[in-house]
Amino acid sequence: MPFVRVDALGADSDRLDALGRAVHDALVETIGIPPDDRFQVLTGHDGTRSTLRYDDYLGVHRDSGIVYVAITMRRGRTPTQKQALYRRIAELAHDYAGTEPRNVFVTLTENESIDWSLGKGVAQYAPSPDVAGPPPLSGPDHT
Repeated sequence: MPFVRVDALGADSDRLDALGRAVHDALVETIGIPPDDRFQVLTGHDGTRSTLRYDDYLGVHRDSGIVYVAITMRRGRTPTQKQALYRRIAELAHDYAGTEPRNVFVTLTENESIDWSLGKGVAQYAPSPDVAGPPPLSGPDHT
């Protein structure tokens, strides 16, 4: 159920595919995401019509090999799991796509079960609504 967005500068479809596989494999290995649970948007930027900006923040020297990975998933992973995820994404991005680990920038956003609809207009992860529910509204404005 994680939703992953990968943005890479100068990436062709093969490199984007490799980066997507790296992130997915890391999610499966480190936090137990099911192998068939893949929802990704992979975008290459050509540096002209669309580009990515970066600096050497916190002493990490980045260059045109920059890759931004944004992951949104439900709350509940430990700091240790998150650190393992970041490390594994950087390792696999290097192994699969030749991306230097210093160029892998990852953000993780957590939310609640109710924040997901995986299709059909249904919040599949939300608890079932109370069968009784609140009483119906009545009065002149609510008939």
